[in-house]
Amino acid sequence: MNAMTGDPRRALTRLLNAFENHFDIARDGDEADDAALEAAELALRDAFFTYDDILFTQLGVELPFDILDDSEEDDEDDDSDYEDDDSDFEDDEATDEDDDDDFIEVDD
Repeated sequence: MNAMTGDPRRALTRLLNAFENHFDIARDGDEADDAALEAAELALRDAFFTYDDILFTQLGVELPFDILDDSEEDDEDDDSDYEDDDSDFEDDEATDEDDDDDFIEVDD
């Protein structure tokens, strides 16, 4: 569906139907067909992003959710890099303090 020409109400109805379908399959629990559940998940994801895009494009409204895609989850592993930067900063502070030892105060 083209977001520029899509009808927000139809996109919402499609999203609600995708939620209902996903729920019906998930409710079956262990008896759920994996392929059917995966198809329902993909349809739900597509309906959500279509609705989100149409809502923003046509009405200028953003949904109040932060949606992460799989690539953003990988970025969480990079957070540990910042912890290393903190220790480097502390080392810099120690070096700055050492530099202050070389300063001689002179009374006027």
